[in-house]
Amino acid sequence: MSVILVNDLTFAYDGSYDNIFEHVSFRLDTDWRLGLIGRNGRGKTTLLRLLMGQYEYSGSIVSPVTFDYFPFAVENRERDTWEVAMEINPDLELWQLQKEISRLEVKEETLYRPFSTLSQGEQTKVLLAVCFLRENAFLLIDEPTNHLDREARKVLGDYLRTKKGFLLVSHDRQLLDICVDHVLSFNREGIEVSQGNFTTWNENRERRDRHELAENERLKKDIRRLEAAARQAHAWADRTESLKIGSGYADRAYLGEQSRRMQSRRKNLEKRQRAAIEEKSSLLKNVETAERLKLYPLTHHKEVLASFEQADLGYGDRIVSRNLSFSVRQGERIALQGRNGCGKSTVLKALLEAASRAQEPEEREESAGEALLKQGEIRLAPGLKISYVSQDTSGLKGSLTDYIESCQADRTLFLALLRKLDFSRVQFEKRMEDYSEGQKKKVLIARSLCEPSHLYIWDEPLNYVDVFSRMQIEELILSCRMTLLFVEHDQAFCDKIATRVIRL
Repeated sequence: MSVILVNDLTFAYDGSYDNIFEHVSFRLDTDWRLGLIGRNGRGKTTLLRLLMGQYEYSGSIVSPVTFDYFPFAVENRERDTWEVAMEINPDLELWQLQKEISRLEVKEETLYRPFSTLSQGEQTKVLLAVCFLRENAFLLIDEPTNHLDREARKVLGDYLRTKKGFLLVSHDRQLLDICVDHVLSFNREGIEVSQGNFTTWNENRERRDRHELAENERLKKDIRRLEAAARQAHAWADRTESLKIGSGYADRAYLGEQSRRMQSRRKNLEKRQRAAIEEKSSLLKNVETAERLKLYPLTHHKEVLASFEQADLGYGDRIVSRNLSFSVRQGERIALQGRNGCGKSTVLKALLEAASRAQEPEEREESAGEALLKQGEIRLAPGLKISYVSQDTSGLKGSLTDYIESCQADRTLFLALLRKLDFSRVQFEKRMEDYSEGQKKKVLIARSLCEPSHLYIWDEPLNYVDVFSRMQIEELILSCRMTLLFVEHDQAFCDKIATRVIRL
């Protein structure tokens, strides 16, 4: 058991508006299963890169072990998976890797297939197994669950629970509960290390926040009372001092003593007031102010907004979903679930395609051969307005102002939503390609929330989005009669939000 020491760490990107880290110090045990939690843009991935020695910084990082980063790029993806594994870890024995991937429910024959033919989940599992078989290494795992289905996340969590010596960046609350024993949290003021899993950390955070908010209210009352008392003491002291003028010697001596006492009382009250203000200023520094979001969805005169009737969906000659029949009623929040590749995103895209053709019927016949709907029918309520959040953020480039104008969105509302999702005003001046992946997802979500719609279609909206924002979005959805059809692998989110689950 050894210790990783980070002391007085300060770092900012070249040309950046502000420091990412400023005089940060903490210590970690190399045997810990550590979860890293924090708002988007607070520097989680940056810390991993600093530990890897990729940037210059001031302060010191002292470690008895080497750091390995996951995920990493595989240069030749056409080579067999076993060859890729050997390139990463030349000391690896075949039997070791076979045993390790079996614990991740990956078949042995996967090793003899080209790496490019593996699913994203299989690639993730194999590469993690290879990394954990390296000796004297502390693994830095950066959001491994994005795009993994619920079953794969459970397998991954159970596997990580058997390991030690890693730092996991993840916003999946269930995964963190399964596999971590310590939490490294990026707070508004500094970094904090605590023992326990996500639920333990969150309960302690909420308890501390409640205490500080209560103390804050008490101190506000104390300050108001002390201010009133100080004003009264000041007035009494001035009045007593003025009475000395024209009085006899004995009277002046008596009044002088009274004045001295009043001035002393005034100074004591001012001193107590300053102490109360200083105590108040030390509170609330790390309270995450997750303000409530607001949404006003449109109400349609039809109860059923969309329906699939014996629909076969696919691409070209490949059918990914057969004989699909279900309807979306107003006010429902439907989660589409199933293993990767079962057609969840295809269902959403087919619905969007049907809506697009309903608006432009003259193009229907011309593009019919490219349609996702191969057989059956998709019916939509007349005049249905849909708002869509895609998995893909690659189109977010340039200035935020130009993007808002191109969306024809209400700029004030758009920026207010981003502020509530923890965007600083400085972020509004940056180019969107410089945003973190979580910040890009928040831009897409804010756009959707700015679009008055009957039906919201969200395809894995929470990838990279921090835990606090996820909880804000949950509160928003539960507080309004929002009709939502969504795909999301965060089980905690689905359990709280979905009124109905459709498994494909």
